[in-house]
Amino acid sequence: MAKQVKITETIIRDAHQSLIATRMTTDEMLDVLSQLDKVGYHSLEAWGGATFDSCLRFLNEDPWQRLRTIKDHCPNTPLQMLFRGQNILGYRHYADDVVEYFVQKCIANGMDIIRIFDALNDPRNLKTAINATKKEKGHVQACVCYTTGPVFSNEYFAKYAKQLEEMGADSICIKDMSGLLKPYDAYDLVTAIKSIVNVPVQLHTHYTSGLASMTLLKAIEAGVDIVDCALSPLALGTSQPATEPMIATLQDTPYDTGIDLAKLDPIAKHFDALREKYIASGLLDPKLLKVNVNALMYQVPGGMLSNLLSQLKQAGASDKLQAVLEEVPRVREDAGYPPLVTPSSQIVGTQAVFNVLMGERYKNVTKEFKGMVKGEYGKTPVAIDPEFVKKIIGDDEQITCRPADNIAPELETLKAKLGSKAHQEEDVLSYALFDQVAMKYFDKRDEGETIANALADASSAKYNVNIREVK
Repeated sequence: MAKQVKITETIIRDAHQSLIATRMTTDEMLDVLSQLDKVGYHSLEAWGGATFDSCLRFLNEDPWQRLRTIKDHCPNTPLQMLFRGQNILGYRHYADDVVEYFVQKCIANGMDIIRIFDALNDPRNLKTAINATKKEKGHVQACVCYTTGPVFSNEYFAKYAKQLEEMGADSICIKDMSGLLKPYDAYDLVTAIKSIVNVPVQLHTHYTSGLASMTLLKAIEAGVDIVDCALSPLALGTSQPATEPMIATLQDTPYDTGIDLAKLDPIAKHFDALREKYIASGLLDPKLLKVNVNALMYQVPGGMLSNLLSQLKQAGASDKLQAVLEEVPRVREDAGYPPLVTPSSQIVGTQAVFNVLMGERYKNVTKEFKGMVKGEYGKTPVAIDPEFVKKIIGDDEQITCRPADNIAPELETLKAKLGSKAHQEEDVLSYALFDQVAMKYFDKRDEGETIANALADASSAKYNVNIREVK
């Protein structure tokens, strides 16, 4: 039976991550946060993903302060973040004590829903993050990373979704990071998952291949509970389907979202002005807004495609792109069919480039590809051929346990290393994830505070002089 569909708004996280490399500042979103809070969204995706890295690396912002600011302005709408399981928001596996502390601080600073995924769909890599979120009374949204390949049937995804529910998931997200999920396939997939799980199901997709709005509609007809959309100024292309047309489509149907389009108009105008600014500065490349059929042909996400082209340009081999695109599925097959999402997409893509440029497959193997074959990232969806394993890692033993079982607690060591640089408890987590980048930010912050204090002292001294003169 049809029921009201809810919407998660992505404009202050994934929309700008997908289109302008996560460069929207907190100041740029500040004026409309309280208006976003009054719309009636299911949640605002506001943090996580690459926002943490970008705040520190490019924007000279404290990501924790961004989270607190958004929460202050949006007290009525649940905030949501994207969390890479044992990778947290970084690019390696962290010790359990760091994962637990990060989750604790996320929720203490205002996070409500933590969307947790693993690049290999290895549930062992989600265990610590799920348990920590439950302990802190947060909402666990566990992800099924959608991809295609011989092993990936609706039965595979439904079984995995059921396993995540049994591990404690409060809701399930079908995470289609490459825009590969076709409309009728979405109908069947949602039907399969809804038939065996009892928690809400949400669908996240990207417009890259041009299918996403139709895919959401068929998923809604199959009973999906929540869909991710982005307000129109930063929708489409490698971003999400647009919010306003989705609301209009569902109006006066059993799926009606209950959201008033008039409330979105002034917010969209605010982001329209930002969009024009981003295009003028070159930050938003209009090429990212076109339909990219290669995503369907080669199952290569938009961001991965631009990365491959960039690597080939640097090697003076742009003419080899077609050969690399054809090599990617072969490398992926050799490596046990990992879904192509951070970091597996970069690992597989870079190895494909090496294979083509060297003229001999696996003549030169990257450290990360060796790590994936060895099991450092977890268990691949399909077991890797033992002969191939030997070819890549030699006599090294494969890791068969949960990779984090081999990582000793590291929180206290990190705290000791950071020492007096920390101004707040959360700083140790910024340092844990992005040590050198975080230290540069901390240095700039200290310089800024020194200057601010000097100005305050000068002002205060002047004021004291005036007081004495009055006396």
